[in-house]
Amino acid sequence: MVFLVFDGIKHLDVAGPAEVFAEAARGGAAYELRYVSPDGRAVETSIGARLEVGGAASDIRHAHTVIIPGGDALPSAPIPQALRDATRMLVGTGDRIASICTGAFLLASVGALDGRRATTHWAHTALLARICPTADVLPDALFVQDRGLHTSAGVSSGIDLALALIEADHGADLARRVAQQLVVYMQRPGGQSQFSALLDVSRGTRDSVRRVIEAVSAHPAAPSSAADLARIAGVSTRHLTRLFLAEIGMTPAKYVEQVRVEIAKALLLRGETVAKTTVRAGFQNPETMRRAFVGLLGMPPSVYRQRFATTVRD
Repeated sequence: MVFLVFDGIKHLDVAGPAEVFAEAARGGAAYELRYVSPDGRAVETSIGARLEVGGAASDIRHAHTVIIPGGDALPSAPIPQALRDATRMLVGTGDRIASICTGAFLLASVGALDGRRATTHWAHTALLARICPTADVLPDALFVQDRGLHTSAGVSSGIDLALALIEADHGADLARRVAQQLVVYMQRPGGQSQFSALLDVSRGTRDSVRRVIEAVSAHPAAPSSAADLARIAGVSTRHLTRLFLAEIGMTPAKYVEQVRVEIAKALLLRGETVAKTTVRAGFQNPETMRRAFVGLLGMPPSVYRQRFATTVRD
């Protein structure tokens, strides 16, 4: 199991999966962990810790699994050529390739995601889809497997992916024992939408689209039929739908629903009841809100509040 590490690497992207594989090795799995950097030098992680390595990427002739962790700068800054070269080299040596979080951007930079299904941290899925249009980016998946290439969502989902790889290699019993020993989910409920800010969308370039976005955000409980929104935009209902699909990536109705869910999330976490949240967020009734939460987050409002409102346990 070869980890490619580099300066600024997200510490938990390395430590989380590595601990899972190490625990599996203690349980009998034949995993040997090795850490390499582009030039064979030690690196500094995101928390300022020095991470020693066993050599350079060029030292690896063959790997059962190559793991490409992420780093905060990968989506926004130019990727150093040496890091790209190391990634390309390791992708060519591995029987199985896995990325953690924004490590998917390293894979994209060397063409490894072309024609593949993939995911990354929820905050960067739209960007990954833009810079790698040949990939099918799945924004809600915790991890994705496509023909020997595995990608995972943000940070802790690297643990989910590691458990899945152990199950593929050694069966569910060992993966379950590892999960129990580390006190983590064997299979985490829901996708990464439950952690995301759903409204991280374009503000729209056309005045008609911006008017609708601003009106819905300011008055989420106002009437929002297709005709209502079209009047705000000053265009036909059909044309407004085409504009929203082109600029926002969803229909006006879906946008309204996501605005209301986002407002409801905030209200629930502030302690509002489901009944009051329903009214203030603009839903017709609690059942309509429940269906929207389940559809977007994979859980009803009551479960969302219980899971995210506090870390305190009775």
